[in-house]
Amino acid sequence: MKKKLNVPKFKNEDEEREFWYKLDLSEYFEPSDFVPVSFPNLKPTSRPISIRIPEYLLNRLKEKANELNIPYQSLIKTYIHKGVLSHP
Repeated sequence: MKKKLNVPKFKNEDEEREFWYKLDLSEYFEPSDFVPVSFPNLKPTSRPISIRIPEYLLNRLKEKANELNIPYQSLIKTYIHKGVLSHP
């Protein structure tokens, strides 16, 4: 560690963002100061969306999800995920 980093109290997010944007962390830390970490329970944030799909397709998705014993929205997310990954 090179020198102590004093982080002030911030009035708002903009002030904090500005502080971190201007800061050069290489003045305070050496690469050897860092340790690997993992966040096993961290879940990606989700955002609700609305899409219009034909009713017959929604019914088929629900039937397929029921066969697989999973929620139909989870099945939709799986299909979207697979589709996005297979088309770079």
